[in-house]
Amino acid sequence: MAERNLDFDKIIDRKNTRSLKYDFAARRGMPEDVLPLWVADMDFETSSYIEDALVEQAKFGVFGYSEVQTPYFEIVREWMVRHHGWEPQERWLVKTPGVVFALAMAVRAYTDPGDSVLILSPVYYPFSEVIRDNSRQIVSSDLHLEEDNRYHIDFEDFERKITENQVRLFFLCNPHNPVGRVWSREELIRLGDICLKHNVLIVSDEIHEDFVFKGRHNVFVNLKKEYEDITVTCTAPSKTFNLASMLISNIFIPNGKLRREFRKQMDAAGISQLSVMGLVACETAYSKGEEWYQAMHRYVGANIDFARKYVAEQLPGVRMIDLEGTYLIWLDFRGTGLSTEELENLIVHRAKLWLDSGQIFGDSGKGFQRINVACPRATLQEALDRIRRELVKR
Repeated sequence: MAERNLDFDKIIDRKNTRSLKYDFAARRGMPEDVLPLWVADMDFETSSYIEDALVEQAKFGVFGYSEVQTPYFEIVREWMVRHHGWEPQERWLVKTPGVVFALAMAVRAYTDPGDSVLILSPVYYPFSEVIRDNSRQIVSSDLHLEEDNRYHIDFEDFERKITENQVRLFFLCNPHNPVGRVWSREELIRLGDICLKHNVLIVSDEIHEDFVFKGRHNVFVNLKKEYEDITVTCTAPSKTFNLASMLISNIFIPNGKLRREFRKQMDAAGISQLSVMGLVACETAYSKGEEWYQAMHRYVGANIDFARKYVAEQLPGVRMIDLEGTYLIWLDFRGTGLSTEELENLIVHRAKLWLDSGQIFGDSGKGFQRINVACPRATLQEALDRIRRELVKR
């Protein structure tokens, strides 16, 4: 049987399909007719192997409590070895309904109310939400956009924020959402050694690990043996294979004490077995989805190149930040002279686009917009054309 779902130019009507991306504009305060390129799910059909496996599972007709055994782990491990040169161990694995859920469990497991948790802003906004909503303090070491059109870490500020705020936990985004950095080995080791020095635990969100277009992804915990005692590594097939609603993530915690504390919080939250559909989807994705993944990766890479050229040639005052990883481009509109409010009005009400406003990623994101380019080329061009038309009208 051959892979069927390789037409990434295909326009799929997702309206009235219970899609968060397409069906909830009005409820989220947006005009009903906006074109959405915000939340990080793709507008592509997933691998036909996954589709077929889920259909077969549904046909079985019995949906009792389900769990997986060693073959599941071996499939996940093989993907990590093949793509990232990392060989996790089975006892490290804790399955959760999602990475954001895992972030919340880590906050509750490893800190107390009032404790400080460190982030590198601008960063994926649920980082701040799970810190704040669990009555912990957000401490940010802001990234710096430098002349090479990439963001960089201020390591001196990073260490100073740890000592000044008695930070106990650090959320690392690797690759970094939304600024598109794929952190180098040297950068990660410098961060890791600072955290070792000050007894700071690290939760490394590596959900975008399969979307690297420049350089290579470095699994943080794999860089030094000592990092195994301080690191929770969060992975999932959801971004790679467009499976967000399957609610399955694979969290690896080598340190036994940290793993027990994490599981205790999961027990307190009432989480035990996960959906059989998510388990089947994950197994099938990692065992049979290679052809689809490679084709999708090439298509998204071409979309990134298309967007880079378009922005440079047709969007005056707009700069696309150099993207090394993720499928989320980060556009700097500050050169247009628009205020934050004027930019929001142009994007939402004039261009009729639903993007992720940079300000939701922290104050350092003001003046930016994040755009999901994992969509058919025609959809991406339509979105950029709308921005161009409104910028010309000013």
